Amino acid sequence: MKYFAGLDVSLDETAVCIVDEDGIVVREGKVPSEPDDLVRWLTALELTLVRLGLEAGPLSPWLHAELTAAGLPAICIETRRMKGATAAMAIKTDRNDARAIAQAKRVAIDNEIRGTLKAFGLKIGAVGVVGFEARVIELLVDRPRLFAMVRPMLNAREALRQQGAVLHKLLLKNVRASKVCRRLLSVPGVGPVVALTYVTGIDDPARFARSRDLGPHFGLIPRKYASGEIDRNGSITKAGDSAVRGALVQAALTLLTRDRRWCALKVWGLAVAKRRGLHRAIVAVARKLAIVLHRIWIDETTFIWSHKETASV
Repeated sequence: MKYFAGLDVSLDETAVCIVDEDGIVVREGKVPSEPDDLVRWLTALELTLVRLGLEAGPLSPWLHAELTAAGLPAICIETRRMKGATAAMAIKTDRNDARAIAQAKRVAIDNEIRGTLKAFGLKIGAVGVVGFEARVIELLVDRPRLFAMVRPMLNAREALRQQGAVLHKLLLKNVRASKVCRRLLSVPGVGPVVALTYVTGIDDPARFARSRDLGPHFGLIPRKYASGEIDRNGSITKAGDSAVRGALVQAALTLLTRDRRWCALKVWGLAVAKRRGLHRAIVAVARKLAIVLHRIWIDETTFIWSHKETASV
């Protein structure tokens, strides 16, 4: 007799349900959400488990890796495939968002300083990241009291800028250490941030039976409304992980507008832009990139620049 296990993972406890091949519940229970506890509970049943499914969630990547290492046939189940699901849920992975947070906070401080100086009729104007502090000091050279108020914000800004650079180096180090990320970098428009964001958002490429499922999963397909004689498409669903969707859109924009090299994917995207506009072309190319990156990951290949070959992806 074959048996199947379903794990509903929460922060403290995991609900486990075991069914046989006829769908009859054999055992149910709650186990602490720790790999060792789950392995002990499952192995103590002495049942032949052929599949152990975890719905994608915050602890899923960690538990999946540990359960697989213990010899259990664990898989992460894509949320769009869960029975009764009406839309894809965001896959929350333990992504290193520190660099993005540091950049956001630095921009927030920049805007705060700009707003403060505007109240006194001082305009910083267009200036780069590096020259920002020098411009502020120049404006406040004759205003020591105002400078004393702004100085702590400048110090905080510089600390964030320095730590952002440190985190960026760590990100590049992680990308260089990952064979998957290095292969994804062969795709036009894809840089280190996009590659690492995509990999951490997917976790396990085997979760998707078909590469074309990636577009709907990350909300890159239009909403559809069909009722009676009405049948129309709306804006994209924006389902799934917004960080991955944003990375794919940024990669598509880079491919279409900045990358000077030509490939069939760019030719196709520009043709879409000519017919339907740049905005829709970017979304269409982002959807294609999600598929291409998944195939490269699964097949352990790199991007092929031949027009003939890339036209088939």
